[in-house]
Amino acid sequence: MIDNFSSDTAFDSLYSLRAQQLSSIHWTPIDIAIKAATHLTGGITGKNILDIGSGVGKFCIVAAHIFPDYIFHGVEQRKALVDEAIIAQNATKTTNVNFIHANFNELDMKDYDHIYFYNSFSENLFHYKPIDNLINISEEIYNEYLSQFYELLEQKPSGTRLATYHCNNEYVPPSYKRVQHITGEALKLWIKK
Repeated sequence: MIDNFSSDTAFDSLYSLRAQQLSSIHWTPIDIAIKAATHLTGGITGKNILDIGSGVGKFCIVAAHIFPDYIFHGVEQRKALVDEAIIAQNATKTTNVNFIHANFNELDMKDYDHIYFYNSFSENLFHYKPIDNLINISEEIYNEYLSQFYELLEQKPSGTRLATYHCNNEYVPPSYKRVQHITGEALKLWIKK
């Protein structure tokens, strides 16, 4: 039996061929998922972690497998990707994951303690290897989402943990202190002061 968590290639085999082809650009690598989840689960409070723009659910499933005492929620606006996430979740028998077909700005952020964000808004600006052409994309949508994301981070309480991957620092309000960043690494870890 294949250990789906042994490598990115093994894990990505859970997905359709199209999703596998998108993996290197759009889905979180296993090693990054583990580092981010370690940070997000490192606080003294809060068991609910939200992945904004969760795609096929790779971050949530990997993180949930490593940290079974936490619940990982993935919100994704594309139904086909949510369906792929649920298939992978079932294949790995991961129970502490919840996938939501919605836009992040439709959620009540009080339900989530900590946040993972792999710059899902950037598809509105960069079109290299797009996921699909089923949703509207534009610079205006990018700016609107960015503003809403910034505002939701501002409203979170002190102690909120945030992990960003391939994100500019200006996405994050100054009330968040960066606690770790390895030069050249795209993963940044934050805690709200």
